Order: sequence, then C-alpha cells, then structure tokens
Amino acid sequence: MLITILVFLVLLALTLGAGWLTWRAVRAKRLWVKIAGGLGAGLGTLVLAAVTFFGGKGLAAFYFPGAPAAPSLVVAGTPEQVARGEYLVTIACRGCHSAVDAQGMPTGELPLSGGFNLSVAEGFGFIGDMTAENLTPGGKLAGYSDGDIFRVLRHGVNQDGHVLALMASLPYNQLSDADTQAIIAYLRSLPPVATTGQTGDNLNYIGAAMFGAGMFGPARPPSPETVTAPPAGITAEYGRYVATFGECRGCHGPDMTGTAATSVSPAIPNPRPLVDTLTADQFVAMMRSGVRPDGVAFAEGMPWQNAAAMTDDDLAALYTYIKAPLP
Repeated sequence: MLITILVFLVLLALTLGAGWLTWRAVRAKRLWVKIAGGLGAGLGTLVLAAVTFFGGKGLAAFYFPGAPAAPSLVVAGTPEQVARGEYLVTIACRGCHSAVDAQGMPTGELPLSGGFNLSVAEGFGFIGDMTAENLTPGGKLAGYSDGDIFRVLRHGVNQDGHVLALMASLPYNQLSDADTQAIIAYLRSLPPVATTGQTGDNLNYIGAAMFGAGMFGPARPPSPETVTAPPAGITAEYGRYVATFGECRGCHGPDMTGTAATSVSPAIPNPRPLVDTLTADQFVAMMRSGVRPDGVAFAEGMPWQNAAAMTDDDLAALYTYIKAPLP
C-alpha cells in the first residue's frame, strides 16, 4: 500500500510539473516554443493526468471502499452447518484455495492451504499478486472473527476493510446469510495448516490504475444487508441460486448470457444455446464428465468440477434455470 501511494504522489507531482511547463510554453514569446513546447508538454500533462487520476481512483476504491463494519456474529457451528458448509466450499472454494502442486497450481485437494497466485498463472502478473488465502485455522483466518469472515464473503473486503479484488468480483455477496454462516462453520472445523508464503492481494500501481479505469470489467452490484435463499427445489429460481454458489454467474454473467473480454480475462460464451439442445440427463452427464454430448471436452478454463460436485437435484435446478426464458 505504501509504495503504491508513493507512486501516486510522484505521478501527481510530475503532472503538476508538466502542467506548469505547458503554461510556460504557451506564454513563450517565440512561436515555435509555443507550438512545439505547448503540444509536447500538454500531451505529457494529459497522459500523466490520466494515469494519476485512474490510479488515484483505483487506490481509493481498493483502500477506502466504504464497506460496513463486520457484524457482531458468532456462528454456532452445528453439525448441519458444517455439513452444508463443506458442500458449498467443495463447489465454490476448493478450485482456488486448495493445496498447490510443485508448479504452484491448485490441485483441488485438501487442505485448503491456498498459495495459488492467480494473476501470475493467468499471465497478468504485471499488476501484482492475487494469491489465494489459506482458509484453514492455521492461516490469517485464525485472527478473523466470524463477523470478519462474513464481511469477506458479503462485501469482498479483508479485516482492514481493503478490497480483495477477485473476491469482490464474484457473486458470493448473494449467498444467503445461512449459507455464509455454514461456510464459516466448516472453515472453523478444519485442522490448522501453517503456511509461510505471502497470500492475499498485493496489487501495484498498474493494477490500481487499471482497476480505476474499469479495465477489470463492470463492478459488482452493491451487497445487500441480508440475503435469504429461495426454497430448495428443481425450479428456475433455486437454479439461479445454485448458479450463484456454483460460481457459474461469476464467469458467464449475471443472467448466464456470457461476458465480454476484459484486459485480464477472455470472453466467456453464452451457455444457453448449447443447453437448449440438451435433455436434463445429457446436461447432468456433461457436467459430471466435462465432455459435451458430441465428445468434445470443455475448454481448459471451464471449472466443470464445481458442478460435478453438485447433487443431482441441484444440477437439475441449474438446468431448469439455464433453460428458462430470460426475464
């Protein structure tokens, strides 16, 4: 944080200096100085001003997001909560927060010790590090209250109130209060695993400027204060909720109609045309295997393993939702 703020202050000073040079150039007596100096210094001022403005905007969004305080919350940790939390974490969290292999890639296996540096793995390490947290009680969460963890999931901010760039882009703020507490109960039940590497977000000024310029895609809708899940069942309404905790809507868009490419991610296709051609049994088989009915495997970036861990009823609800007419 300190280095990025220092970079911002240096750029601000350079912008002011370039502006002063522009003013001096346009007031010069010689015409060629007015033209060449004014254009050159003016262009430099505009570039520096843009980089400074968007960087400052990104820094403000990261470090002063205005998220509410963590609620006063103590999760009971009942066996039912732990079981539900394990189901949700298996689907929603293990893909990024599982143990990593020798190359630093997530294995999908326990323990949830984190260490996967998403920004480096996806080729945009120039913005800084985005490293999955250790979710066992041996990591940072040991110092988090239940309310702190609730705030991470609902508002995408850490204990200091700073934005977690990836978490803040995912739809987990639409998880019900009960399911959010179930996740907390399960994480608290895990055996502690100590890790030594740095985890969490450590974005540099480039990342802040890109964030401020909206180059990471549209902002997530404001987080509601309270969320209640729809009744479980094979319905489009509950299927939409399944697509929320299954992270389908985070990639394929709020209405599951695909998303455009951003500076750090490729375009994600609309799954509805394909699903419209499938029966429910074909859809379930496809999501369990990662292979389309025509024998073509999903693209490498498609985390079908999330859906493969779902119950039959949840997959049926997801199918019903994707097949349903758009609102």
